[in-house]
Amino acid sequence: MTTGLPDEEFRSEDQVDTGKFSLVAQELFNHQIKNWKLAADGYQSLSAVHIKKFKFDNFSIEAHFNPGRIISSSAKVDAKSISERPCFLCKENLPYDQKAVKINENYILLVNPYPIFNTHFTIPSVNHVPQLILSEMGNMLSISKMLGKNYSVFYNGPECGASAPDHLHIQAGDFGFMKIDTEHESMARAYGKTVYQENDLKTTAVQGCLRNYFSVESEDKTKLTAEFQKIFYALQNGKSRLEPMMNIICNYNSRWRLLIFPRSNHRPGYFYEEGENNILVSPAAVDLGGVMIFPRDKDFSKISAELIKDIFMQVTLSGARFGAVADKLGNR
Repeated sequence: MTTGLPDEEFRSEDQVDTGKFSLVAQELFNHQIKNWKLAADGYQSLSAVHIKKFKFDNFSIEAHFNPGRIISSSAKVDAKSISERPCFLCKENLPYDQKAVKINENYILLVNPYPIFNTHFTIPSVNHVPQLILSEMGNMLSISKMLGKNYSVFYNGPECGASAPDHLHIQAGDFGFMKIDTEHESMARAYGKTVYQENDLKTTAVQGCLRNYFSVESEDKTKLTAEFQKIFYALQNGKSRLEPMMNIICNYNSRWRLLIFPRSNHRPGYFYEEGENNILVSPAAVDLGGVMIFPRDKDFSKISAELIKDIFMQVTLSGARFGAVADKLGNR
């Protein structure tokens, strides 16, 4: 796979100037918009996205009618369906016109042709391995730093919105598109409680804003990775599943900020209803970040503040369960 760009291999954020990598990412994006019709059409379609805005105390939520996301929102992710389709993130199955930039020996950068953001990347592993984040958090943090402050990098767990749970990948999009990118600080002041702080590392539990979540901030990647592991195992709580249900949003601007959203369910009950009660909504990181995606107009027309509250209540970790995890993290 080539891009017509310089054939460079990026091995770590220490070896590559962050600005340089973000420029190469933009070159890849421009190349694909110019030379790949599927991508060009996908980004052109964003001009027709309809938006509803809902204001809550200290934060806001947007609902977007984005028909281009129908494939992702309705993706069948059961084992049988996955086994019967070729993996669309494996190198050998990529469309001819889809080009890539190699980030390091483990990941490549692709332009997402079914976008939510004005600039939307998918970042898959070069190996066909399951969607599991624990051992890959260091790579996620490095990639976030390489892309820089203008991007948010995010992860959807295998039962939390990932349309390819069989192939490890993260995504990236314009910082500021998700409402939480710029509203987190006011949300943390209003709803947050510091559960652990040591030198440069700070962990906050944010509870009572429709989505209960943890934020971890640090300039030290090693400390941040270790703290994420503690949160991971506290959420897992001895259960046998390989990974606790979660979505993650990461940004780097002189220091990392990691937002971790524990989950209780993959999809709300509305997804499985029939007839008029059916709503095709499959919340993932972007939705929990404050931009809810609806690929069908009939569902978008129904959305209300009360419906948003109910959807989040059904898929996120309850206050009592979240509070128990926060207490566990604070008792050390």
